[in-house]
Amino acid sequence: MTILHIDSSPLGTASVSRLLTERLVHALQTAQPGATVIQRDLAAAPPDHLGAEALPVVKFGQTEDLTPRQQAERALTDQLVEEFLAADTVVIGAPMYNFSVPTQLKAWIDRVAQPGRTFRYTEAGPVGLAGGRTVYVVSTRGGRYAGTPFETAMDHQEAYLRAVLGFFGVTEIVVIRAEGVALGADARAEAIAAAEAEIARVV
Repeated sequence: MTILHIDSSPLGTASVSRLLTERLVHALQTAQPGATVIQRDLAAAPPDHLGAEALPVVKFGQTEDLTPRQQAERALTDQLVEEFLAADTVVIGAPMYNFSVPTQLKAWIDRVAQPGRTFRYTEAGPVGLAGGRTVYVVSTRGGRYAGTPFETAMDHQEAYLRAVLGFFGVTEIVVIRAEGVALGADARAEAIAAAEAEIARVV
């Protein structure tokens, strides 16, 4: 079993999502002795955003007359896609930033979304090619949104991740949620405890 462990928060030891992804990965390793873990820290080594030089290589498949930077972009993109496709289980730490995901995580998604590798277009519409794996999304939020009237309008974090992973063909998506972590020490502790209980339940 191979576990791909992705963190995207830049907060280091202050990050709730990092705390919970670490505990989730530990629980998965305990349940599956001998599992291999590949760690990808998107804050420590963030992929570049897709500018004019990178875009033809990353999204449009340009392979000839590449500059040194474009060659590096191609190599990184291939590595990120191969890591994702090699994993039986993926753990994604995804804090909510301004109702969406961190920019580092979005840059990773932009590279993993590769036609012919994680999805393809057909006459009947797009087809995901990356099914057969379980993805755990560790979702942390400063406020509380789940089940409120604000959720539908303002959740471009969990809803986006479910949509893009579904587009890749992933059907086994498990969300571990910690809400209200910015509402004081007690609320933060309660959110972490609830998420840890959910980890124990689902693993």
